[in-house]
Amino acid sequence: MKLFLTSLLLAGLCFNTRAQDSTAAAKARSLPAVDVKTTDGASVTTTSFSNQGKPIVICFWATWCKPCVEELNTISELYDDWKKETGVKIIAVSVDDAKTMNRVGPFVNGRNWDYEVYIDPNGDFRRAMNVNMPPHTFLLNGKGEIIWQHVSYTPGDEQKLYEAVKMAAGGKEKIKE
Repeated sequence: MKLFLTSLLLAGLCFNTRAQDSTAAAKARSLPAVDVKTTDGASVTTTSFSNQGKPIVICFWATWCKPCVEELNTISELYDDWKKETGVKIIAVSVDDAKTMNRVGPFVNGRNWDYEVYIDPNGDFRRAMNVNMPPHTFLLNGKGEIIWQHVSYTPGDEQKLYEAVKMAAGGKEKIKE
């Protein structure tokens, strides 16, 4: 009898948790308010990220992460066309820690990336966005809501991202990977 009641209680808890998760998943999530740094050291709050009602891509990356650099280099070659067609803005957020964050500015300047670049030295933004390892890419719609995300990078993933950006620019809210 105790086993039956315990099983029933656990099943009820699982059902309740699952119902809450699906309700939360149905609502678009906005960016958390966290301070990040520019490569010059100025503080910026993430809720100030905007693009006049057009999509924003946020790429979490690190100088030591080869797939991250490959992704950002590949997107850089396509970015002008993406901007012309969709108006997208790309924001690159480095998760380099205190030991390596001083390398971010020179690293970016050497690559001539045309992105807004920020540093998350304490990992507050990374944790708030539930980023476990870079590269981790998020797409925000024109309202600033997270509507798509992708973890890791292999060649060709930039096309999946671009298709999602085009859908977001066209006003499509539900985007599947």
